[in-house]
Amino acid sequence: MARTKPKVVVTRKLPDVVETRMMELFDVHMNVDDHLFSREELKRAVAECDVLVPNLTDLIDKSVLENSGTRLKLIANFGNGVDHIDLAVAQAHNITVTNTPDVLTEDTADMTMALMVAVPRRLIEGAQIIRKGEFKGWSPTHMLGHRLHGKRLGIIGMGRIGAAVARRARGFGMAIHYHNRRRLHPELEAEVEATYWESLDQMLARMDVISVHCPHTPATFHLLSERRLKLMKPTAYLVNLARGEVVDEDALITLLKRGKLAGAGLDVFEHEPAVNSEFMSLKNVILLPHMGSATIEGRISMGEKVIINIRAFSDGHQPPDRVLPPQG
Repeated sequence: MARTKPKVVVTRKLPDVVETRMMELFDVHMNVDDHLFSREELKRAVAECDVLVPNLTDLIDKSVLENSGTRLKLIANFGNGVDHIDLAVAQAHNITVTNTPDVLTEDTADMTMALMVAVPRRLIEGAQIIRKGEFKGWSPTHMLGHRLHGKRLGIIGMGRIGAAVARRARGFGMAIHYHNRRRLHPELEAEVEATYWESLDQMLARMDVISVHCPHTPATFHLLSERRLKLMKPTAYLVNLARGEVVDEDALITLLKRGKLAGAGLDVFEHEPAVNSEFMSLKNVILLPHMGSATIEGRISMGEKVIINIRAFSDGHQPPDRVLPPQG
């Protein structure tokens, strides 16, 4: 007798190859027009499905999960970060939560380096000069920026992505420093020739570039507060591809306007998708629409992990990327 397929609701459109495989394996409700689910749609979904496949644009909080009844057993998140899911409430409702770690590491590290080069070398400004027809030819003092070679990079959060950035930055001739909740294993620290700082304040005051790679948690909200941002050198740059909430944006804007920081490269924002309009007038800031992990290969790999987690769970096994186990 054929086994009943689990009913799966996917909240956003995924790559065609991922959706096709899901259709083969599960009873799937797809988001064909890729609209953002409303609160009511999320509440209906958790009440009617066995598995929910949300992403960072979906706030799966208490008010949503209280509608889940007894049917919803798995939230297979399409993405690594799970700060948009109320894990405590999910656990109280005996719901397992999984994510998609590792697959975003290299893509996000690539984009980090792209911003790290682009901001001090003024790449966007240069491209706009060409597009506006304002290029008058080379001169010794035209569009001068700053090199990365020989600069000190301070990494906040030396997990998989932070370590991948460190390896790339070493290739650019940068000195690697980092602050982390826990010090790295000596072998990994030696591999990237990294210097550990127990004090974030001490590290911030000495770096030429700060790159943020820690998750958003209550403990890291505004980790880079006004006080801490003021510790950075006026010649320093900030790059953030983690979560916008980690940085106090109002304080950052004020310091950039006053010339107290040299520039910033931001792929994430505190009130995303809203972007503070004050950033728009700043030439020393590059803004990207949360595209750090946006590669075809990465999105397909994420989908494959979601499928593996759902299949393992449906077969009665522990999903390989379990973030939160059920109680009991």
